[in-house]
Amino acid sequence: MDTPIPDDKLEPIKLALFQGRKIEAIKLCRKGAETGLKEAKEAVDKLEAELRAASPEKFAAPTGGKGCLGVMVALGAVVLLIASCSASLIFGH
Repeated sequence: MDTPIPDDKLEPIKLALFQGRKIEAIKLCRKGAETGLKEAKEAVDKLEAELRAASPEKFAAPTGGKGCLGVMVALGAVVLLIASCSASLIFGH
């Protein structure tokens, strides 16, 4: 099903897509077009593809992964601290 997005609701949806906020764009589309989730997602996917083809430079650059490098470094530091304290207790230094 091809759900048209009302013209007066299109700009906020485009802005959300350009900023990488696709879920917000779908919510805005659902509210503006008064449609279901599936139809809104399909409409937003179609709009996003059209926008990416026409103006790829307007999209926010990917922010990179949300990995856990910081957590791993902190955990490593804690393990080293515990090992150091344990060695001091065992060897009496």
